[in-house]
Amino acid sequence: MTKSSGTPQLRLPRLRDIGWKLWDPIGLLGPEDNWQDEECAPFADEYDAYLQTAAVMLRRGEERRRVVDYLVQVEAVHMGLGERTSSRKRAEDVADAIIGDKGLWTH
Repeated sequence: MTKSSGTPQLRLPRLRDIGWKLWDPIGLLGPEDNWQDEECAPFADEYDAYLQTAAVMLRRGEERRRVVDYLVQVEAVHMGLGERTSSRKRAEDVADAIIGDKGLWTH
């Protein structure tokens, strides 16, 4: 019998639920859409890298403020959308949801 390494793994579907519900800076989903819908499949992973980075930063003990700044920077600069009035609040909501989701990582 082999032992698992014990390294926690990120549960990507849960992280996507957070990102699509609270962040979606490009606005790809409408209010009634879900990233799991068949018509959304081509772009379901659109925000994965950013959200995974944010989740790992928080897991490693990075300050919430730095994670929020990171997400705002991604949206404003990397995506070229500029910082909008909703940018910081949405990033804060994502950070708080990641922090609050005790099932986001396997144990």
